[in-house]
Amino acid sequence: MPLKATLMDEQAMERALTRIAHEILERNHGASELVLVGIRRRGYPLAERIASRIRSIEQMEVPVGELDITFYRDDLSNVAQFPRLNSASVPCTIAGKTVILVDDVIFTGRTARAALDALKGLGRAGRIQLAVLVDRGHRELPIRPDFVGKNVPTARNERICVQVVEYDGQNSVKLFEA
Repeated sequence: MPLKATLMDEQAMERALTRIAHEILERNHGASELVLVGIRRRGYPLAERIASRIRSIEQMEVPVGELDITFYRDDLSNVAQFPRLNSASVPCTIAGKTVILVDDVIFTGRTARAALDALKGLGRAGRIQLAVLVDRGHRELPIRPDFVGKNVPTARNERICVQVVEYDGQNSVKLFEA
């Protein structure tokens, strides 16, 4: 796929994550009841970065977990013949807490729906909010993120690629033509 544009460089990503951290704190009146849960794969390092910013702002540790939604996807048979389950790793109970689901890109809303289903197995959260680095539109389900780093109107056949240093060796958001 040919590169159409670099939408965010490392500095733009960092600014967006800092703004998301501030918005989370404002909406939730601090960090005392928060748990951040990153959707595997790139949502998890983004959740860790947001937690780091919250720690800098509030001088308070926020638990960060990772959620594998593989078996909760409604397109499981299309994804892999023999999918591998990587268990959820959340360091505390979510019962009664405000859970911030973190993902890199929201597109159709199906990943967020699968994450909501997966969270049910971890307990009953008091509230669940969704934070995404990029909202590209084209929702197929009535799901809307609470916190967005950047809105990017795209054509349905375009592709957004979020790169994080932990997996890709760099931090960026790129748009590719189909």
